Amino acid sequence: MRARVEALPDPELPVITLGELGVIRSAGTAGDGCVEVGFTPTFLGCPAIPAITAAIEQVLRDCGHPDGRVRHELTPAWTTEMITPAGREKLAAHGIAPPGGPTSLGLGLGTPCPHCGSQDTRPHSSFGPTRCQSMLRCAECREVFPCITAT
Repeated sequence: MRARVEALPDPELPVITLGELGVIRSAGTAGDGCVEVGFTPTFLGCPAIPAITAAIEQVLRDCGHPDGRVRHELTPAWTTEMITPAGREKLAAHGIAPPGGPTSLGLGLGTPCPHCGSQDTRPHSSFGPTRCQSMLRCAECREVFPCITAT
């Protein structure tokens, strides 16, 4: 069951699965005997929370657990360090900067460009294609690209 949940695509970035994104925290039987999956959204205002919850609930039903439930685990908060190496590779192949860890003041400075690999990158816009992304510009190849941010 956990493998099926982790294989679900992220609704906003279907190139990456929920498991690769690192948002599935637990899957098993709760103290009351109910099957439960714990997931942490990338940020509290994520508009994909209802879609992710519904997809997990469908997997639970398909696995024979019609009364299974989804628990939103808000602590500890999700961070970009939870993205798996395979997820980072998929993001980079899709033209999204896979975050490598804390960046200077959280501005994206030094985030590798997915086009040329240069780390000479700068903030371009706080707003990206989804609410959990910002836009950076590479000083080397001059391309603008999205970067996953933990908000």
